[in-house]
Amino acid sequence: QVQLVESGGGLVQAGGSLGLSCAASGRTVSSYAMGWFRQAPGKEREFVASISWSGHRTYYSDSVKGRFTISRDNAKNNVHLQMNSLKSEDTAVYYCAASTNLSVRRAEYNYWGQGIQVTVSS
Repeated sequence: QVQLVESGGGLVQAGGSLGLSCAASGRTVSSYAMGWFRQAPGKEREFVASISWSGHRTYYSDSVKGRFTISRDNAKNNVHLQMNSLKSEDTAVYYCAASTNLSVRRAEYNYWGQGIQVTVSS
């Protein structure tokens, strides 16, 4: 089992920055690819970013590419999502997830955090 806990969400003005962290525990977390997804009210949960177990490969959705950066610190079992130039459409509940494969597909992620709210005011 892998347990994931997100932190760092909150309210920010459009154009501002916010960092999310995901603390992981349980099985050898450093061997998992990690991802961030988000779900806005009335919408499906969508892919945001993912990172390989080594941190050498990353994927981003087109909507956040160039604004968000995913990183990980395996020594601390932590994954970080730095969000810059935030827009109102980034408002959503953000979820951290773990997968045995580096993927953009929600179905490939086996473990999920509880989610954390990010609200961007315009």
